[in-house]
Amino acid sequence: MLSFLKTNLSSTSEVKETKFDEQVVKKVEKVEEATETIEWKELTFDIIRNIRDPEKPETLEELDVVQEDLIEVTELTESPGRFVIKIAFVPTVPHCSLATLIGLCIRTKLQQELPEGKFKIDIHIKEGSHSTADEITKQINDKERVAAALENPSLKSTVDECINHEID
Repeated sequence: MLSFLKTNLSSTSEVKETKFDEQVVKKVEKVEEATETIEWKELTFDIIRNIRDPEKPETLEELDVVQEDLIEVTELTESPGRFVIKIAFVPTVPHCSLATLIGLCIRTKLQQELPEGKFKIDIHIKEGSHSTADEITKQINDKERVAAALENPSLKSTVDECINHEID
């Protein structure tokens, strides 16, 4: 009788340990995933913070056009190891004529700096901060329009100047 109880108790104990171990592994995976998304968010901000404004000598960070809390990084559930980066930016004025250029600079800099094929980049103007936000957001997320814009030598030169300027 005692051997029967010992056998049942030890097998019950093993099942509990296995369930506990699985829960711990799942929690560790969630923490690692969260840490990875936080690291990508910080890296994304570091990449775009020093882009120079097209009209001013200040950077987008100094003008509060880009802010770390307006960046969101999520892992794609259907493609582990791939991420969506959503960036909202705030033009300096609600009628900023260079908002499209700023978005183009952000996209170009991220495409140059981030590993290719690992990220989907979604850039938009923060809601309520620009009079034609929807139209501009559509333009800066359209691959064909972005490619066509960067074929213009003058525009490409301006983008390069903004994203590659020397930081004092």
